[in-house]
Amino acid sequence: MPQLSAAFPNCAEARSNGLASSALCHYAALMPRTGSASLPLHGGHVPPWLAQRMTRLGRIITEAIVLHYGADEFLRRIAHPFWFQSFGAVMGMDWHSSGITTSVLGSLKRGLAPVSHELGLYVCGGRGNASRRTPDELRAVAETTGLDGAALSRASRLVAKVDSAAIQDGYSLYLHGFIVSKSGSWTVVQQGMHEEDRLARRYHWLSDDVKSFVEEPHAAIEGSRTKELLLNMTDARARASKAAQLVLLQRPDRVLDEVAKLRQSVAEGAPSTASLPHLDLPDHHDVRRDDVSMRRLGATLLAAAESAPDDYESLLLTKGVGARTVFALANVAEVIHGAPSRFSDPARFSLAHGGKDGFPYAVPLKVYDETLRVLKDAVSRAKLGNEDRLSALRALDDRARALEPVVRDVDFEGLLQEEHAKKEELGGRTVMDDARETGERRSHLAYSRKRSAPRSVAPTDPRQLRLFRG
Repeated sequence: MPQLSAAFPNCAEARSNGLASSALCHYAALMPRTGSASLPLHGGHVPPWLAQRMTRLGRIITEAIVLHYGADEFLRRIAHPFWFQSFGAVMGMDWHSSGITTSVLGSLKRGLAPVSHELGLYVCGGRGNASRRTPDELRAVAETTGLDGAALSRASRLVAKVDSAAIQDGYSLYLHGFIVSKSGSWTVVQQGMHEEDRLARRYHWLSDDVKSFVEEPHAAIEGSRTKELLLNMTDARARASKAAQLVLLQRPDRVLDEVAKLRQSVAEGAPSTASLPHLDLPDHHDVRRDDVSMRRLGATLLAAAESAPDDYESLLLTKGVGARTVFALANVAEVIHGAPSRFSDPARFSLAHGGKDGFPYAVPLKVYDETLRVLKDAVSRAKLGNEDRLSALRALDDRARALEPVVRDVDFEGLLQEEHAKKEELGGRTVMDDARETGERRSHLAYSRKRSAPRSVAPTDPRQLRLFRG
């Protein structure tokens, strides 16, 4: 691992001022690394009942991160592809699809707009026509913050050009999100689609790490790891090629010689990209055991179960919080405080609030609304200087991590079975329910026929879930 001072020059200073923990510095140290992931293209839409809740939850989580770590740390997290996917999953979006990118950025743009000046975070751009308005939106932000609007607009255009021209991988860009802080730091999330392969690729940028717009500027690139880039002129190994291109413009007679050299280089074998980290998201829509770390899931379940009903009020200092809500809050707390290594299984975070298509189960609206209520109250109190409830959430996350060594396995199928059985009780809802209510036929219904029935039945009390201690 690189020296922390090199990856995050302000790490030691931040730690000395109590602004960053060891985990936070390690998180920042991993930011410059690039990676890839496959993101299946999915159609459909985000229903209003979920979009409204995503907007509120995205805003509250962002406020909590800014309160604990600052606005620029939020940008670093958005630039981390694993965290970004987990962030979308905990908000109830389809855990593995390309739709997370659009829905997360849209939720943040709507949710943060009323508090942008307070948080010092501004979300610009979006999908389609909204992406083309990004430079104008950045200039408007600059007028109210004193930032260099021309420089921000230029950065936006350059980022778009690099990912559409310098990187030619068969993916056509259709989304451009630009988030900037009042300090002038920014992160960009772009996404392109490969219609023939039904795949999407997401590109992450972070201004802290950009030394050059045309040489390895990305915080990460997500996409199909089975598809090699056809052309990546931002790769450091392309430096000689870029120089050669300038020479060839002056000496066309050397083209054949260069082609011969290129063929020889390919025959001898070029450096492989297989060693780069990747988030390999599968095509299957349901959440399976292999998609989730059982130790991490089991530890979260145990932490929630140990806070028995009699202890909920002392834990979170709020009434009416049940075991199911504590489990959801523990997942949200990890998104707020977790180290980067904990987001390698984003499917796990979909277990907090389900998914709009019914996978891993219907979105439990009663649990979702209770999560929103507790978090909103905790953040509101923290803004007034009383951080007891936010601290309680962090303690819940700490406890879950401490329990990991004693967890060997979880009755995963039983957990899903219990959630399906309690759909009505928890106010579970999906887009299929919307379709049935309106009499429409949707492609989402095809997914429901693929779901296999759980093999076991879980007890009704979450504290009695079959958790096996090692």
